[in-house]
Amino acid sequence: MKQFAAGVIVTLICSAGGAYTYFAGGFAPVATASNPMPFEKMLANLALNAKLHREMPRTIPIEANEANYLAGARAYLTNCAVCHGAPGKEKTAIARGEFPLPPQLLHGKDVTDDPPAETFWKVANGIRLTGMPGFKQSLSETQMWQISLMLANADKLPNSVTAVLAGQPTPPQPK
Repeated sequence: MKQFAAGVIVTLICSAGGAYTYFAGGFAPVATASNPMPFEKMLANLALNAKLHREMPRTIPIEANEANYLAGARAYLTNCAVCHGAPGKEKTAIARGEFPLPPQLLHGKDVTDDPPAETFWKVANGIRLTGMPGFKQSLSETQMWQISLMLANADKLPNSVTAVLAGQPTPPQPK
């Protein structure tokens, strides 16, 4: 039994030393064009999903309506589109240079199938190791909810909102 315990301890020490050498020796891929590290995506998603389950809001404090979608679209264009794109626009140099590549939120079903509370948490807090910043310090809670609701409903937005997102003249605010 002592030999087994000694073997486990030696294995743990060697594993820790190997991991240290991998990172400290400059072997870990850190450039945005590099392939991901072993288990990087799986471990990052595991941690993100656990955090979301624990911390994302359980209620939505604003109404899903045209006025909030319009406000969300305007805030999205100002704060999010540079990385996540806008309808009819090419990816920016910033979006093409990030790793991992940021999802193009208004193309396909990337976040339209996510609950608004999940998107709100991501907008507010950001996601480490992805380039996704947290906007808690720069956007109001209402603005973050407006963006989140607009994205959650991106596949069924009113024409006035899709026009704003496409860069067409701003329609008057609904009452």
